[in-house]
Formats: sequence, C-alpha cells, structure tokens
Amino acid sequence: MPEARRTPSEILGAFGAGAIVAVFCFVLLWHDPLLFWNDDYELSILPVFADVARSWSEGHLPLLSPYSWVCGNLAGEFQYGTFSVFVNAAVVLIWKFPLTFPQQAAALSITHLFVLGMGGYLLARGRNLSSPLSIMVALVAALNGWIICWGATDWFGALGAFTWFPWAWWAMERALNPRRSRWRFLWPAPFVYLLVTGGFPYTVLMLGLLAAWLVIKSLGEMRQLSSLWPLAAGLFLGLGLSAPAWLALLDYVHGSARQAQESAAHFQWLVPPAALPAFILPSWTVNWADFSTRSLPHTATEMACGLVPPIALLAGLIRFGRALVRPIKWELGLLVLVLIISMLPSANVFRWSFRWLPFLHLILALCAAEAWRMWNGVPGNRGFVGIVTVALAIVGSILLRTQGTYAFPFAWIMLAITASWAVLENLRVPALRAWMPAIVTFASLLATYLCIPPNCGVPKYNLDQALTSPAPLDPQRLYLSVYPAPEFADRVEKKPEPFGTTLRPGSTSLWGGIHFINGYSPIRPSGVAREFDVAIHGEIRSDLGAALLEKEGGAEGKLARIGVDGIIIAHEVHRDPQPFDEWELADYTDEGRVFHRTGPPLARVRSVIEIDSRPNEQFAEATVSRVVNERNQLRAEVTVPAGGKPALLTISRPFFNGYRARMGDRFLKVDSYRGLIPTIELPAGMSGPLTLVYRPWWLVWGAAGSILCAAFCFLSLGAAALSSKAR
Repeated sequence: MPEARRTPSEILGAFGAGAIVAVFCFVLLWHDPLLFWNDDYELSILPVFADVARSWSEGHLPLLSPYSWVCGNLAGEFQYGTFSVFVNAAVVLIWKFPLTFPQQAAALSITHLFVLGMGGYLLARGRNLSSPLSIMVALVAALNGWIICWGATDWFGALGAFTWFPWAWWAMERALNPRRSRWRFLWPAPFVYLLVTGGFPYTVLMLGLLAAWLVIKSLGEMRQLSSLWPLAAGLFLGLGLSAPAWLALLDYVHGSARQAQESAAHFQWLVPPAALPAFILPSWTVNWADFSTRSLPHTATEMACGLVPPIALLAGLIRFGRALVRPIKWELGLLVLVLIISMLPSANVFRWSFRWLPFLHLILALCAAEAWRMWNGVPGNRGFVGIVTVALAIVGSILLRTQGTYAFPFAWIMLAITASWAVLENLRVPALRAWMPAIVTFASLLATYLCIPPNCGVPKYNLDQALTSPAPLDPQRLYLSVYPAPEFADRVEKKPEPFGTTLRPGSTSLWGGIHFINGYSPIRPSGVAREFDVAIHGEIRSDLGAALLEKEGGAEGKLARIGVDGIIIAHEVHRDPQPFDEWELADYTDEGRVFHRTGPPLARVRSVIEIDSRPNEQFAEATVSRVVNERNQLRAEVTVPAGGKPALLTISRPFFNGYRARMGDRFLKVDSYRGLIPTIELPAGMSGPLTLVYRPWWLVWGAAGSILCAAFCFLSLGAAALSSKAR
C-alpha cells in the first residue's frame, strides 16, 4: 500500500496501542490508587516538577531552583528533563489541574507510557509485523516489569528517556532504508533529542549500543559505507538539538559526589543467572545484590514480559530452528549481548546493570513477534508449549525453593492463562489466533501486577498534602534540616500518618517554596552537597550534623557565612544548635523542633570585612540595597567607599561554575567561599546596579548548537516539502 494511504491507519493504530496501555494503567490505578507514588517520585521527582511548573509560570527557564541548595541545579541533575520540550509541556499541563500528589504522579507516568506504547507499535509496524503482533510489542515495551516496577513508579527519568527509545529505533531504521528519500536522515533527529533530554544516562548508553548494532548490521547486509550517512547525520542532529542537556551533565558530573561513588555500587542490582526463569514466572525469587550490596531474596517482577515473548520465541526455535534464526540472527545476537551486559558489573558513573532490562524486553518482544509470524499457516499449538513451560517453572520453583511470597495463587493463574491460550488457539478462529499474543500478554501482565506488588520493596512515604504550603516555616529564611535517613525512619511502616511539613525531607521544600540547604540529588554537584556530605535522600551524616550544630552555629560560623538562619531538628536527633543565645525555639511539632537565628532573617547579599577563606585580608564595607533575588539571577544596588580597600560581597545561594557578574559595563570575577557560595570583589569607589547571572559555558554553546541544528532541520523539512510538491 502506498505510504500516503498507510499513514492515517498507522497513526490510528499507534493511538490505539497507546490507549490500550492507558486502559491497563487505569485498571492498576483502580486496584491501587498509590501505584505510581513511591520513593524517589515522592522525595525528588514530584516536588521538583512542581517547582518547574512554578518556574515557567514566573517566566523563567528552570535551570536553577532557589528552594534547595543540594538539588539547586536542575539542569545539572539531568534526570528532570530540563531541556525536554515534551517533559516540560506535560508538567505544565498536568499542574494546571487540581490533582493530589499521587494523581499528578499517575498522570505524568501514564502520559509517557501512552507515548511509549505508540513507539513500540510503530517500531513493530516498521518491520512489517501485523497490527495484533505490533500491539503485543507495544504492550511489552510499555508495560514490562522493569518499566512498571522502576521507571513509571520510582525513577521517572528512566521512563522519560525510554519513552522515546522505540521511536528512535524506528526512525534510525527508516534512515537506513535506501528506498526512502534523501531526506530520510531527518527522522532520527527529534527522537534522539527527546531521548537524550528525557533524563537518563543509561538510556543514552542503550541508544549508543543500538546505533553501533545498526551500523554493523547495515554494513553486514549492504556492505557499503555510504549507506550509513543518513543514520550518522540523524544522530548528529539529534545530539546537536540536545546539546545543552548532555553538556550540562558532563560538566556537573565532573567533581561531583556521584563521580566518587563506592566501587561496591557497581556490583548491586545485577541480573543473577538464577533469576532467568522469572521471564516465565515473575514470582521466581532468588538472591539479588540490593542497594547495600546485601544478597537478599528478591521477587523478580521487573523481568515480567507478558509470558508470550519467551514462550513464542522458544516454541519458534523448537519448531523452525535455523529457519527462524536466519531472519532474526542480528536481533538474537543483540538479545544475548544485552542479557550478558545486564549480568555484568557496571562501570564509571553508571551503576545497577539491571537497568538494561527494558531494552532486553523490547528486543525479546520483536524476536518473539517474528517467531509468531512464521507460524502462519503452520500446524501447531503454541499455547501447549506455554502450559509445559509454565508447569516446568512452577515445579522448578517448588523443588528449588524459589516460590517466594507471591507464588500462589499467581502461579495457578498463569497456568490457567496458558491453558486458556491453548484451548482458544485450538479453535482455529483466524481473528482469535491473530490477536492471541496481545490478549495473553495483556492478561498475564495484568495478573502479575495484581498479584505481586510492583514497587519491589522500595520505601513509600505518606507525605502530607499540606507540603504545598510554607507553614509552619518562614519563606524568608534559609533552613538546614537535620533528620535521619528517610528510607529507614519515615517509611509508612514506621510513620503511617501524614508527615513532612516540618522536616521537609528530600527535595519536598520545593513544594512550598521554602529555602532549604537539603535536597535529593543523585549527582550532588553543588559544593554544599560535598562539604556537608549530604546523602542522596537529603539527610546529613549524623556526626557531621552534630558538628555543624555544636561548632558552626555561631555568628562567625560556617552556617552564618552561607546564610543559614533557620535550623530544623528531628526528634530522633537529641541536640540543639549552639550557642544558645544565637538561636531561639520558633516552633515545636510532632516531627521536630524549629529554631530561628535571633533577629531578622539574614540578608542574601552581604558585605563582609573579613573572611576565613582569605586570611590576613581586610575589606571595606559596601552599602547594599534594593536586592532582587530571582531564580537564575540576582540584582542589587551596591556602593563601595572611594579611596580605600575593595569590598567583598557574599551571595547566599549555592555556588555553581557559570555565574557571571557585571556592574555597568564592567565584568567582575565571581569566586566562591570554599565552593559553597559565590563571592564578588568590587574595587574601591565602584557604585551602581550589580547583576549576577547564571550563564554557564555549556548553556551558551549548547544553545547555539541546538539552534543551528534546529534551523538546519527546519530548512531541510522545507526543502523536502518543496521537492515532494515538485514530484
């Protein structure tokens, strides 16, 4: 059928696939309204996106956040999709509705799962698979165990990036198709851009492996280097469009706390070979190395792939052997390679190799769809193979004692699904046989998540909806919160009642617009995150927290230097800030004690006459007035006395490389106080408006590259449209 006639039906089919994925999610949401409300989503993702929506409403690009110093650089964190048009549009739209926290999380995840399902469908259709088989691929791509148990319900950045992985794969295969026009190099660009800016380095690594595999496959089949130029051009344009995102990540990972992570992290969450039967029976439970490198029993729900893919591929290999291997040998090779990678220790800033599983599920679904297609017109019953395979897995789990907590009745349900599959397939109704893969995949995945909790044991917190309000804290003050690790002290098993309005764990201060030192940050690029040894979930190490309260709380202490004029102490911490005459108890709640520094809040721009980082130097006292402290810049009127010493200003905001200062036409050097806050030295006699702007090199050069690539893409699209009309 001509491409022009096929396009509407393909779009309609893709929307249908996305709609089926959305219906599946709504069924799960009806079963558990808190399904998408776990761990990182609560302490990190959702409060940051609330601040992103606030930033856009204020007319600012959400590069920085003034409400967390540890998580102050949203672009540097990468996982928040700062430069993704799709992520930001979804956030702005969803935050227009009066939804609760769990509802916002569900809306954001389902939106991306919908698009992910569409991409899986188009990828399969691009390989000339039937619509029913393409629906099966879409279901596996969007609803596999890793995406549901981790990406959609915990690590949103993984979902935000992988949403575009099948789209990028589909587009790259179109770019390599010599039967398409010379403008085919444009196809990968937008999807590579959306994938890279989605916010997950692992998916970028997957994209690199996929691109290398496509190159090798194309050379093996075409044996012409010239066939690769459309793919190379499309990848280059996509990386150019996303340049600000990956340049920011490269800049901030260097020297961050993430770069210095323990080597043990690379041996955590590897797929153990003993867990492979979980592709058939996700209740299969063996020891995995968890976040603490402890080898503990773990139910491998993240390996759920809808039952059909492993059984269909196994049945096809048994029935057809080499006749099946020949057309899918490249995909089988990639499948084995990704499986091996998921079992090996990770390297450098990457960790937890089981994050390759979404890629593995997608390859497995494509191989299975090809195997299923070979059965057309061939006698045989794949459902019978399913019964035998599931029965063997159940018997094996009993003999090897790997049933786990959720084996029954789940195992019997899976056996019933395969039995129904065998019976229905034996009816030899063509339409029913064609749709059997999608039906069984839908039913088995639904049974999996209804029988086995999909959050894989990560913490849940009952965060108070009142976190959107500043009370009982003062929005004019900068707080340091001292509390124990939330994953141990605050999970619902220990605190079932709503909490958080006093302590503001993680990055939850961003909801209410309260200025906090603490924040949730995997990268931890800021100096304060390293200096205070802030853990990923925002808590300060107990001994360091005690030292800060006892030794650095005075008027000349480190806390005063950076502008901390409020301290919150959880009741589990039995210390008060010192000296006593510097602090007063402002509030006492069920969660903790709130102390304020005596007197009014500290000024955010201060002129100091001496500072311990520059001993033996004295400075003049400048007059500072009319301070406007915005998200990405600060303005103030400053006057330095003439004929004397220079003045030194300290700016109470987290220091990041990239600040630029100017007074009038004169540019001033921006230094830092121990890497914690910006400092600016002004010569004697200077006066006028001072502007401090966050404008890092990667933003300038990345934006320039992105604009050039976007202009080239639009010009090429125009030329393609004109050439199409000419024909």
